Amino acid sequence: MEDKRNYLFYDYIKDYIDYTKYERKLSKETSKNYEYDLMHFSMFLEDNKNEYNLSDITSIKQSIIEDYLSYLNTNKDSRTIARNMTSLNNFFKYLMIEKVIEVNPCEFIDRPKLSKKLPNVLSVEEVDKLLDIKLNTRFDYRNKAMLELLYSSGLRISELVNLTTRDIDFTNSIVRCFGKGSKERIVPINEYSLYYIKLYYDMRDTFFKGKVNDYLFLNNHGKKLTRQGFNKILDKILETCDINKKVTPHTLRHSFATHMLNGGADLRSIQILLGHSDISTTKIYTHISREKIKNDYEMYHPRSKEE
Repeated sequence: MEDKRNYLFYDYIKDYIDYTKYERKLSKETSKNYEYDLMHFSMFLEDNKNEYNLSDITSIKQSIIEDYLSYLNTNKDSRTIARNMTSLNNFFKYLMIEKVIEVNPCEFIDRPKLSKKLPNVLSVEEVDKLLDIKLNTRFDYRNKAMLELLYSSGLRISELVNLTTRDIDFTNSIVRCFGKGSKERIVPINEYSLYYIKLYYDMRDTFFKGKVNDYLFLNNHGKKLTRQGFNKILDKILETCDINKKVTPHTLRHSFATHMLNGGADLRSIQILLGHSDISTTKIYTHISREKIKNDYEMYHPRSKEE
């Protein structure tokens, strides 16, 4: 594997990634994405160094960024290009703060316009099918507890697998989690979900013969369950469900928010429950609600039905 230190400006990239991890406290996944995008850009510069004749990082101009975006446009989709643009823009902003450069070469470049993609959502009946897990094995208790908690709380998968036994308050029916940027939030959970979590929790030590750690949800060997591990569990459960939709780990979070909104919950409350820093992110669920209203209208209004 090629040594990253041979890439142009590797030290600046390394400093910036450390900054995202330890000062901005971004998630490991976000920092990893930034690093991947910046290293890809650095490789592009390396491949074209004779054409650009770069002496140092201050030599990077807007025209070079535009060339790079044109290069990405040949084999990447608009979302990937937009993410790369965000990574570069934030990187050069950091270099300006550090007084390494005086001008951000990304400042006046238009971002790719993205169409809003509506999240995939299950109906209440489909959620019932997904959560109808027969408790035949010890792992069924864990799986039932996880899915009930996801639908009850709207947690992200990363938040779910990072829960510890101390994060569940059975007395007050709340769960404490740490979202993006390590932001703490407290989320209520219903008694139905709490019942299955308690059932799993009380059997947990026995199931794994005392070989457990502080994480709430464990894999088959008593270790912390990973996101990849959860994906495999979900795929296996879906094999037994009659659901003709693509279901991802995030689908229950989307379904939670949509069902809350359809039931009359305030958008601001849903924003807080989901841990969205900006309510505009939450507003995408109003589009789903409008779709449901339109479908209901077309289905039930006598004048809207085709003869």
